Amino acid sequence: MKKRSRIRVPVTQGLKDIYAMDMHLPYQSACAGKFTVVAFARMAAAISVVRYALELGQTKTPEAIPILEAAIAVLQHVRQRGDEKEVWEITESERPAVLDGIQVAEQCIGTLSVSMLEQAAALLLQQVNSETAV
Repeated sequence: MKKRSRIRVPVTQGLKDIYAMDMHLPYQSACAGKFTVVAFARMAAAISVVRYALELGQTKTPEAIPILEAAIAVLQHVRQRGDEKEVWEITESERPAVLDGIQVAEQCIGTLSVSMLEQAAALLLQQVNSETAV
């Protein structure tokens, strides 16, 4: 019996656009002083899913992961400040790292498959749910 190869469903332009909107619109809101917890969550989730999907897929662009991790680290500080002070903002000094992360995520998303993004999103959601249940 012939072994079946896995079918790779490429990321479509529409999905790329959704991820781009989930990253760029919140970033623009933050720069305009209109950042919200919902906008923050969308941006952080999009960047985190791409980063984790790259790791799961054993990426051919390993230099992308540290850039995404730097953006995620900044976003963790933003979240901590937002949770403590209820002020959601990305400061001027934090913006370059976040923007670099957005740009790298956009460049890398086309190298991933839809199933890899879905798997990464599901695993991250499972991890978040287990952390909040404790």
